[in-house]
Amino acid sequence: MRASLLQMRVDEGESVGERRLRASALVRGQAGADLVVLPELWTTGAFAFEDFDAWAEPLKGPTHDAMSAAARDAGVWLHAGSIPERSDDGTLFNTALVFAPSGELAASYRKIHRFGFDKGEAVLMGAGGDLVTVALPQTTLGLGTCYDLRFPELFRGLVDAGAQTLVVPAGWPERRRAHWTLLARARAVENQCFVLACGTAGTHAGVPQAGHSIVVDPWGEVLAEAGGGEEILTVDFDPARVVADTRHAFPVLKDRRLGLPTPPRPA
Repeated sequence: MRASLLQMRVDEGESVGERRLRASALVRGQAGADLVVLPELWTTGAFAFEDFDAWAEPLKGPTHDAMSAAARDAGVWLHAGSIPERSDDGTLFNTALVFAPSGELAASYRKIHRFGFDKGEAVLMGAGGDLVTVALPQTTLGLGTCYDLRFPELFRGLVDAGAQTLVVPAGWPERRRAHWTLLARARAVENQCFVLACGTAGTHAGVPQAGHSIVVDPWGEVLAEAGGGEEILTVDFDPARVVADTRHAFPVLKDRRLGLPTPPRPA
């Protein structure tokens, strides 16, 4: 399976419309990949809190339409990062979109853990409440976004729901880059999953971004890592290794005693 992580720059001086066109072109350029991933809130910038309301859009708004067309033209599964979504009741959400190669919206995920410590995203946006997986022909994706990476129980829930590959778009700050790579590797090892974590480059509202998108295998080995600037990180990996080489060879998940899924009650 081939995945391409598009580590886009998000800087002042480029309008949302221009960046949407540029992202579409980058996606179309990945024809031949199986999965393409964009970063979190690449339309506005993850730290441009004052722009969330102005640039919020419905789930099936202009970014949906542009990404749907790009996925269809490239013939790829596309995790289109996330957008500031305005729901029907006016609540804003940090919402990820996943498209099938047909261009159909296959799934959406509203970020559960909002960053900001009672400021920024934490007060401007609502919290999602649903775990979301997406079945691809080669693997099942489990979806998380940026700050979610700090909450292992979310990813354990995704594993219980069948996830074998965890996809995490982010707008992670440079000053905590060491945490980014450490947590991506930890989520891979503890869940025996591949982790595809796609960050942004550039500066969001004065906050330098970490970049360093990373792909980690189920043993915690880094298969590929980007630098700090805009970059396309492409990696080939074998999702079958999750079961054959990891979960079967080292069946640590079978020894869990806490936090196990509740078995269904008899009818």
